Amino acid sequence: MKTIVHNSRENTRIPFLRGILTRSLIDAGVPFDEAFELATMVRKELGHRATVTQEELRQRVLKKLESGFEGSIVQAYRQPLAGPGRILVVSRTGARSAFSRGRLERFLQASGLRTADAEDVTAKVFDQLLINGAETISTTSLGLLTYLCLRHEVGRKAARRFLLWSEFQRSERPLALMIGGAVGTGKSSLATEVAHRLEIVRTQSTDMLREVMRTMIPQHLLPVLHVSSFEAWETLPINDKKTRDHDQLVAEGFRAQAQLLEVPSKAVLQRAEQENVSVILEGVHVLPSMASTTSASEGAIRVHVTMAVLQSSALKSRLRGRGTQSPRRHTRKYLEHFDSIWSLQSFLLSEADCHDSAIVTNDELEKATHQVIVTINRELSRHFEGSPAQAFGPMASEFELEQETDDWPRFVPGLIGQ
Repeated sequence: MKTIVHNSRENTRIPFLRGILTRSLIDAGVPFDEAFELATMVRKELGHRATVTQEELRQRVLKKLESGFEGSIVQAYRQPLAGPGRILVVSRTGARSAFSRGRLERFLQASGLRTADAEDVTAKVFDQLLINGAETISTTSLGLLTYLCLRHEVGRKAARRFLLWSEFQRSERPLALMIGGAVGTGKSSLATEVAHRLEIVRTQSTDMLREVMRTMIPQHLLPVLHVSSFEAWETLPINDKKTRDHDQLVAEGFRAQAQLLEVPSKAVLQRAEQENVSVILEGVHVLPSMASTTSASEGAIRVHVTMAVLQSSALKSRLRGRGTQSPRRHTRKYLEHFDSIWSLQSFLLSEADCHDSAIVTNDELEKATHQVIVTINRELSRHFEGSPAQAFGPMASEFELEQETDDWPRFVPGLIGQ
């Protein structure tokens, strides 16, 4: 549980950070080891507290200083102190930006770390930078420090996933993520969440592509294009529909419609690859076969996932929810054609299985998002080594990264300013 420090004068609430307190004590003249020990003691004492006022925190620290330190240190701490200065992060091109905890947390989440662990690791890294009085640090050094913290605090698997994502980012190759699945499985919501986590700005739905095609081609010329994916079979020129297998008809109708969307969908992927930008393509028409087209060794990393809701009651509930969230979506139509929607999902899952494409069950958005990111990381392992040298370059060889050590903060002084 995090303890929140409440400043009633400025009406602010921020987490208690041992690094900030340690830095304040050092500025007051307390030697580093004793400042760190005192700050650690205070953190333990506050472990059960949800909130503490800033004044109460200062008084608690002052009592400890008064019982063991000379008056000049107590007086120096008692004076109002300015907050810690900005830590500047310097990129490989020399660009400078303020250290952002939120950005580091998203980067860790993009590497497959769960939200709580990402927050914890980010806090520990920031803590160490504050304790050591960091003013500038390079992106490479920050990456190395984060890797060391991850390896000790979370584990080697998580640390390697971080290395893979770092190496991928260093390569500047684009990612093409394709998300398929039947109506109501949460493709759009997932695409939005993953785009935020991975900082991908370009997304495209096949529903929009189909709508554009509908404006160009009238219904009487191509009726299969002007109906929903689960209704496409009804437009097929087949005389004996009543005697044919319903599941087979649904699959044939969908294939006919999906073939029309294949050309513009591939064009979206090709354009993104040509511009070297990452893209997310989502929609019922996004089939696993689109990812099987192998790119050049330096082309886009292509990943396909199929969303699924494996309980019929849960899928019906989602379809009802679509009507509540967006009244213009015809809930009644979905429920009346539920058998066809369920049949289409079975077909899509079979396609995914045949192409060894990942199937992600969407019982909870946070869990599904994590599964997709882990799937991406698994694909990255086929293209990158996941080693410190590849992720961070020659600097990695200067540090004893393969040693088992609990003392990862000892590397911090050597990384600051590089």
